[in-house]
Amino acid sequence: MTEAPAATSPRQPRHPLLVGALADFGAADLAAAGGKGANLGELVRAGFPVPEGFIVTTAAYTALLEDTGLGATLAGLVEAGAGGGAIRDAFASVGVPAILGSAITAAYRQLGGGPVAVRSSATAEDLPGAAFAGQQDTYLNVVGEDALIRAVADCWASLWTDRAISYRERQAIRPDEVAIAVVVQNMVAADTAGVMFSANPVSGARNEILIDASTGLGEAVVSGLVTPEHYTLDARGRLKEWTPGGQEVVIRPATGGGTSETAGTRSTEPMLTSGQIAQLAGIAHRAAAHFGRPQDLEWAVAGGTVHLLQARPMTALPPEPLRLNPFQKLAGPFFVEMFQVRPYPLDVSGWLHYGVLDMVRRMAASVGVVFPSTQELLPEEDGVVLQLVPPVPRPTFRTLGAPVSIARRVRRYNPSRWSQDERFTGFLAESEQLKSQDPRQLGWSQLRAHVRRIFAVTGAITELRVSYLPGAFVPQLRLRLWLLLLGNRRLAASLMAGARTRTSQANRALEELADQVRADGDLGQSFTRLEPAELLRMISDDPRFAEFDRKFRAFLAEYGHRETVSVVLSSAPTWADAQEVVLGLVKALLGQRRQEVDQTGDALRELTAHPALRSGWLRRHVLAAVTDAKTGTAFREDTHFYFTMLLPTLRHSLLEMGERLRAAAVLDQAADVFHLRLEELSAINDGSALPAEDKDRLRKTVLARAAKRRELDRFPLLDLNALFADRKPDSGALLTGTGASRGTATARVRIIGGPADFGKLQSGEIMVCPYTNPSWTPLFQRAAAVVVDTGGIGSHAAIVAREYGIPAVMGTRNGTSTLTDGQRITVDGTTGRVTSAEERH
Repeated sequence: MTEAPAATSPRQPRHPLLVGALADFGAADLAAAGGKGANLGELVRAGFPVPEGFIVTTAAYTALLEDTGLGATLAGLVEAGAGGGAIRDAFASVGVPAILGSAITAAYRQLGGGPVAVRSSATAEDLPGAAFAGQQDTYLNVVGEDALIRAVADCWASLWTDRAISYRERQAIRPDEVAIAVVVQNMVAADTAGVMFSANPVSGARNEILIDASTGLGEAVVSGLVTPEHYTLDARGRLKEWTPGGQEVVIRPATGGGTSETAGTRSTEPMLTSGQIAQLAGIAHRAAAHFGRPQDLEWAVAGGTVHLLQARPMTALPPEPLRLNPFQKLAGPFFVEMFQVRPYPLDVSGWLHYGVLDMVRRMAASVGVVFPSTQELLPEEDGVVLQLVPPVPRPTFRTLGAPVSIARRVRRYNPSRWSQDERFTGFLAESEQLKSQDPRQLGWSQLRAHVRRIFAVTGAITELRVSYLPGAFVPQLRLRLWLLLLGNRRLAASLMAGARTRTSQANRALEELADQVRADGDLGQSFTRLEPAELLRMISDDPRFAEFDRKFRAFLAEYGHRETVSVVLSSAPTWADAQEVVLGLVKALLGQRRQEVDQTGDALRELTAHPALRSGWLRRHVLAAVTDAKTGTAFREDTHFYFTMLLPTLRHSLLEMGERLRAAAVLDQAADVFHLRLEELSAINDGSALPAEDKDRLRKTVLARAAKRRELDRFPLLDLNALFADRKPDSGALLTGTGASRGTATARVRIIGGPADFGKLQSGEIMVCPYTNPSWTPLFQRAAAVVVDTGGIGSHAAIVAREYGIPAVMGTRNGTSTLTDGQRITVDGTTGRVTSAEERH
């Protein structure tokens, strides 16, 4: 413990409540009591067995800074980038003002004047997404008034240890946004102590309680000095499993203050009695229920009495494991392919709610089906999406009338003429008008109206889908019925591929850009030598490549709204905003052209060779079904293309809002606006003239959600093992999945983790990726085969693979983690197997 100078008596502080009993504080008093103090006070009020104590509030810390001049010194050191050591030296150089020392010692005497535990309680700790566990100091078995004053001063100084400073920087918490209180409690001389989790921190199961225990003070468990006893309890608090501990060290209170360590004895029987286990389980249940979330608790047993020492929200807790029904497992691959990246709050409340999911809901409603709510599909915790729950649509009484509704739309709306619909031509005209507006020139209220108009205009594509999709799907169903009767069901997917779409046009336009690079020696050398980001700078700056730059800009004007990551995200850049991604695609297309297999042509030839099609009547009907089914496929692809047309406009408008909030010191960078919800932005009257309390509230909201997002980053939105749990193991295969495009290919692996890797694919390699969307499809022109962690036979990747005649295996779960670059494999797109093709020596 650092020696603190004796209490001094400068000018009198002018601050409110410096010291208060634990029961004087509750969960709403974070600013005064810090995270730990607010939680403990809340527990005392709720009747939990918390040791008596008091809190030296953040007002006392503020008084120290103001009344000793330390605040100005601290500000200068922080501004100069001084390390924690220099800052703590400054703390050690000042005395604790007499009025603070008197208030602390008075509370200590009222508590009984015996041994106490002194714990730091910063305003940014023990919060959802940011536990700050161990970042500030704790002092155990502090005895006497002088020792207590020193311990409090050392807790204040511990706010500025290098580890605490670094942790706050990672959490994007500014120095002026944090203060510290100190919790002082009667010391519990524990016989047994440890930690407890009200949910399983490894699996995420909320129906298990985990307890770690060791002899003596819990510090041995918390600091990792011992291998604790481990108890696993079920939801009712019954013991499921017990693992003995090592008892390497026992920490106990030392005579005169502080702690001492002695060697322990390995346990052979549980330390906790069944009654104590039941009490602890009850505390865990009550604490989780009281705070509304799973809790990380510290406890102690002394003289047979159970004490609760600390409670904080569990952080880094996996989402609860899902148990999927057969329908969810069937629909899951489609949704998980779209939700590879966790949507931001603004994605969910904006583009997803008013765009993507509005389309899905309206299409479902057109056949009398209720699609689950956004909260059911994407449950949130602390304002951040927790996981993806594959939806289970609910039929209603109106579903009985769906066949009539579908038949009416099939007769009225022909997908081959959808682009002539006046709703589509109106959409194009209004989209051009919206794209022509510069969001930087709009006032805040105009920006809000601009965003709302984008959603309204995009709704025209939803209306078109509702009208024309029956006419797209019914012919595909008719074709499948014909093929079933002819005994050629397996030809269906290949026959419906190969339609001329805006996606295929984009792919051809990219090939033309690649052809121009091949024809220009200097340009070709640059593409071989430079990375896409360097190429982007070069082609815009070097006049030799002005013609390529002109055609590149024309390409972006036509196709730049294509998503790079997923159609569900407005936060992710499109091709126009991530131009290096497009140059990466061009770079990948420069390799030798792969000889394409015409799966559609082969399937059509096989179909027409069927003896039954010698009948002219049957042949006409079957081939008409093929044509109509391909038209339906093109409609689906092209409406997707136009649905995303205003994504760049929307994203630029939202980022402009973010830029104005950044200028108003609400956000650190414009992109942080995606941590806010659309209704929160809509409630702002003027982003450049916010009241101070609104600025503070919004900034804290953004920081908390950003911390929660970082906490959840390690967890997928949906565990693919749950989605494909029924798949039978195949000991002879490296991977198994859904065969989505026929044929086999043997080649080297290239892992393409995302758009940034597009330029790495070499012609003739097998592309292995976590997901795909339409913007990835140009790569299929060079890949020998494709293996995808997610998706199914109806995925964009599967459709395009069939168009290009390359084998595809979808939904392998872990292809990107199982396979490695350069590994030689064989992909069987018919059986869905991926096997090793490495030579054996």
